[in-house]
Amino acid sequence: MPFKPAENPKCPKCGKSVYAAEERVAGGHKWHKGCFKCGMCGKMLDSTNCAEHENELYCKNCHGRKYGPKGYGFGGGAGCLSMDSGAQFQGEGK
Repeated sequence: MPFKPAENPKCPKCGKSVYAAEERVAGGHKWHKGCFKCGMCGKMLDSTNCAEHENELYCKNCHGRKYGPKGYGFGGGAGCLSMDSGAQFQGEGK
């Protein structure tokens, strides 16, 4: 019987095997410590400030900006008004 190594889960970000010593768990997936960062701002995350959306990790602020409610009434008054068109959220390949 040939040797068959154990199957390790794959990191959704880089696609490589994740071993127990380097894993972080979020959104039902196992990630490398180095891959466990926000997909928009690049900030390193931990279990208290991460949000997962379609196999991509975000910090709470970036997730709210990209997928949160928009429009009148979802803010704190004039301090939340912005002339930002959202161009930074459109991906090149999407």
